[in-house]
Amino acid sequence: MDKNSKIYVAGHRGMVGSAILRRLEADGYGNVITRTRAELDLMRQDDVDAFFASERPEVVFLAAAKVGGIMANMTHQADFLYENLTIQNNVIISAGRSGVKKFIFLGSSCIYPRNCPQPIREDYFLTSPFEPTNEGYAIAKVAGMKLCGYLAREGVWDGIAVIPCNLYGPGDNFDPGSSHAAAALVKRFADAADAGESEVTCWGTGTPRREFLHVDDLVRGIFMLLHDNPYGSEPVNIGYGTDMTIKELADIIARAAGFKGEILWDGSKPDGMMQKLMDTTRARSVGFAPEISVERGMAAFVEYYRRLSGRKM
Repeated sequence: MDKNSKIYVAGHRGMVGSAILRRLEADGYGNVITRTRAELDLMRQDDVDAFFASERPEVVFLAAAKVGGIMANMTHQADFLYENLTIQNNVIISAGRSGVKKFIFLGSSCIYPRNCPQPIREDYFLTSPFEPTNEGYAIAKVAGMKLCGYLAREGVWDGIAVIPCNLYGPGDNFDPGSSHAAAALVKRFADAADAGESEVTCWGTGTPRREFLHVDDLVRGIFMLLHDNPYGSEPVNIGYGTDMTIKELADIIARAAGFKGEILWDGSKPDGMMQKLMDTTRARSVGFAPEISVERGMAAFVEYYRRLSGRKM
């Protein structure tokens, strides 16, 4: 991929897609194309075919997806499976037909089994059942990774499959019905602190362990793999490298938001997997290490949410 390569970022308005776009612009890539959903509906195969036949990008980042938190995934399994399968299949097949040379697929750590050894290595993929609360999304991501990998092995393109841990940062979604853990906690604690509330109730027991990576660190890892990828189309985990309990994350965010009240936990709500720490040996082998600490990143994330909400800092 050189500075004149024609590059398509699918999902450029989402958290990961917008971070990729920022990095491409900062690095001087001047031939980047994007489309909003109003301009190109990735659910429509004919429209996607026409786009690739006309534009013929050389490089594709597939960051477009239907995403959501634990409750959205659990209650709308069919939607997450169908929409993600459709988006992925349309983009991957059209890209392959049009002669794309390099394809970067964004996976998810939810592809790994519910009960597998920790930290999670890439070869634990498909060794036992998924976590039930996000099975539909996981199946779709597995299918997309496999399809990209098959095309790479058949010589259609140079494929890269990246598996991020839990992400946060600019462009994240704060909708209470569909947000991920970090964004949901930022909204709750910032809103409570700004309203002077005395307590905040969080979902679950707070005991599950997760690792949290700033989206800009993820993109640094992706670009390292673009320049040096000894793993071909095999998946590469990109994570923070250490995990923490959701309670520990809540404490960090509460301090960043200035919340002084009591934190309560609603154990009637689902926890999901009890631990999801990824082995990042492959990413580290190409020089990756996170640069943004969770404490610094969450403080900036709280500020971002308040700016987005139009509040004074």
